[in-house]
Amino acid sequence: MKYRSFSSTAVAAMVLTLSVGAAAALPARAEAQNGEQGQVRKERRAGNILSSRQIEKIVLPRMSGMQYIGPEYDPAAMAYRLKFIENGKVYYVDVDARTGRIIGQSN
Repeated sequence: MKYRSFSSTAVAAMVLTLSVGAAAALPARAEAQNGEQGQVRKERRAGNILSSRQIEKIVLPRMSGMQYIGPEYDPAAMAYRLKFIENGKVYYVDVDARTGRIIGQSN
């Protein structure tokens, strides 16, 4: 079995390259986290929209018998889209995030 030896300069260069690559990925990750979730937090703190829990309390009782999959938030429309499934079919309920009023529903 052959062993390779690396100079300390080569090892330092590899570590630096890996460190720079990892540091470059951090802003992209932070930006992704600040996407939909960041926008929701910002709007909630400002008191502009209801929380997803408040929206769920309004909608879930109306969707009895369906399995709830989860919410998505559309910051441009200021609306939540709640997803449900029943008998293999996916249903969507669109809700105004400011008022909690159902504004659309797929059948």
